[in-house]
This record gives sequence, structure tokens and C-alpha cells, in this order.
Amino acid sequence: MVLEHHTCPYGLKARHLLNAQGLTVPVAMFIGTISAVSVFKAVYIDKRELKCACVGGNSRVPLGFVSLTENLAMIGMAVWMLVRLA
Repeated sequence: MVLEHHTCPYGLKARHLLNAQGLTVPVAMFIGTISAVSVFKAVYIDKRELKCACVGGNSRVPLGFVSLTENLAMIGMAVWMLVRLA
């Protein structure tokens, strides 16, 4: 939350509160799991084609695979933090 030319006080406060309450791992696990399930359902079950809105939807990036990989990585990091804390 501290960038080169800007500090985000809300991000710093949220990070502090999550760390102080020990909620960092459960929140990361929750967000990653919900996101991964919704992307998996949309792409592989409902057969939707997700398009990246950041470039106007004209890219050929397999956004479903990219999003799913990102969410699975978040779950993996949460598991790694759990193992490290135990």
C-alpha cells in the first residue's frame, strides 16, 4: 500500500487490522476459493468466454485460464501461510 509517490492510508489500515486479528490467511483463502469456483463454473461448466475489459475486449488472452491460475495461486499462498504459521 506504499507506492513510490503515494501512500494509501486505507490499504495500510486494512492490512494492519487483518494482521492484528489474524484474518489475513482466512480472508485470502475465502477470496481465492470463491473467485476460483466462480471462474471455473463460468469458463468450464457454462462455457462462457471471458474477455479482458482493460483492452476493450479485443485481446486473445485466455482470461478464464489466467484468472483461474491467479486464484489458485492465492489459495496456494494462503495454504503456505497456514503451514508456515503452524
